[in-house]
Amino acid sequence: MNPMVKYARLLVRVGINLQKGQILVISSPIECAEFARLAQVEAYDAGAGEVVLRWIDEKADRITLDLAPDASLDRFPEWSKVLLNGYAEAGAAFLRIDASDPELMKDVDPKRMSRQSKARNIALEPYRTLLMSDRNAWCVASAPTAAWAMKVFPGKPEREAMAALWDAIYRAVRVDEADPLKAWQEHQAALDARLDFLKRNAFSSLHYGNGLGTDLTVALPENHVWSGGGSACPSGYSFMANMPTEEVYTMPHRNGANGKLVASMPLNYNGNLIRDFWLVFKDGTVVDYGAGSGVDTLKEILDTDEGARRLGEVALVPHDSPISNTGILFYNTLFDENASCHFALGKAYPTCLEGGAEMDKEALAAAGANDSLVHVDFMVGSPDLSIIGIRSDGSEAAVFREGNFVL
Repeated sequence: MNPMVKYARLLVRVGINLQKGQILVISSPIECAEFARLAQVEAYDAGAGEVVLRWIDEKADRITLDLAPDASLDRFPEWSKVLLNGYAEAGAAFLRIDASDPELMKDVDPKRMSRQSKARNIALEPYRTLLMSDRNAWCVASAPTAAWAMKVFPGKPEREAMAALWDAIYRAVRVDEADPLKAWQEHQAALDARLDFLKRNAFSSLHYGNGLGTDLTVALPENHVWSGGGSACPSGYSFMANMPTEEVYTMPHRNGANGKLVASMPLNYNGNLIRDFWLVFKDGTVVDYGAGSGVDTLKEILDTDEGARRLGEVALVPHDSPISNTGILFYNTLFDENASCHFALGKAYPTCLEGGAEMDKEALAAAGANDSLVHVDFMVGSPDLSIIGIRSDGSEAAVFREGNFVL
């Protein structure tokens, strides 16, 4: 079978796990149209009731950011708001093909980008809340674009770079396996073993340290839940929110981070790279920060709202893992976060708290969950990363040693 078809089938049948009669909304860059249409075919073959294609044109977005009046950046298109919020409320599943040019927005005024991003996140709050609570099946995956491929493989001609990035993606999502479904079942079993270790130990906090300068203790709320791999909708069927995924993750307490975090990889945020950055936390809040480049973009993230200066996710990924072992820097958070332990600034996943999906904002905040208009993952893993788990009685156990799980 053509590997591109095999991949599209995997995303529809395992990533989304599309149900008979269900609506699927596919958001895709226009450069990935061929692959998006393959996913459309696979969705109808799987029994989709309707497949809606939503095209993304980041070059047109760049023109808007360069030339549009300031006031227009505070308005999100009504048609897009109705489409995403409406289909989410109707129970649709969502497949997002994530493939941006890491350099496209590098000269854009970060304040204009922040205004546009804030307007989008406010308009789409119902959609974001439903997906982050796993009330709708969703999956984020990638397909190459020429600009992205040339950034990842700068020494290759465009055609070779595209082929190399396709191959890297196929390996990362296990499409290169003879039986990808079986490979994902085995992978889920490995993730489940890590989840069992973390649940049995019931750590109340984690301490991170490495040679880059990271020295941080992060508290975990009572009744936090560790997750990884598959998620489940309220109706009971499972889906994979990210393909690839190598992480197990939970919710940090919104007031519980103290110390310094040093990023181990560049962060591509809305087409703008932030390099060599660090954050200092006190009682959960960023009180100091810096970056080798992209500090203005980092500032705009932190200034989005009060919750953007707090942590919303803590995720564990061994350094010795398939994506990390490729030695490729993807400049794409979906891949880079699955090659490295990471945190996220901003909104927490309610599902990482027992009963959290049914709680309102006030109850979630009282339980220690952070809320924000943003959720921005950044990488902190390294070959020498140490993580010590601390239980409520003060006893300790190693979780990571030399960059990898101890179990």
